[in-house]
Amino acid sequence: MASSTRAAAAIDWSKLTVSLGLKKETVAALQAFRKRNDEARRVVSALKEQKTDINFEHYRKILKNKSIVNEAENALRTFEPAKIDLTTQMRAVETIETKAVENAKKTAARVDTELRDLHNTLKNIEQTRPFESITIEEIVKAKPEINDIVEKMVKKGQWSVPGYEEKFGYGA
Repeated sequence: MASSTRAAAAIDWSKLTVSLGLKKETVAALQAFRKRNDEARRVVSALKEQKTDINFEHYRKILKNKSIVNEAENALRTFEPAKIDLTTQMRAVETIETKAVENAKKTAARVDTELRDLHNTLKNIEQTRPFESITIEEIVKAKPEINDIVEKMVKKGQWSVPGYEEKFGYGA
């Protein structure tokens, strides 16, 4: 438990949510969980600092009915907290934790794949020749249908490409 507490404290939450590319719902759920966890830790810390002993002599001096104070003192002395079996709750938490870890691994794998694809795309972009050095023959060789389209346009007397000026401007 202590090691998981240290591990949770070492997490850079803002970097985690950005670097994994999590969905908005997941980020919101993580932030809500973190907020509840921080609040619970604050409350537990505040409760641990509170004074827990009771001065029964003070109440015996103030109250006329001393038997009530005696009963309260006896009840406190003999009090034993109920022991609750938390194994089912712990199993449920472990199941949720396992699913969360599986989802995190899937997300990490997906992010790694996307990063690899982006690196390959960037390498392809960096290795391509400049547009100015490409010849018309190379374009026709790569896309032979362009030659047919241009021939049809010339036969029809169509000297401009529809939508070109709207997209790229006049004389571009």
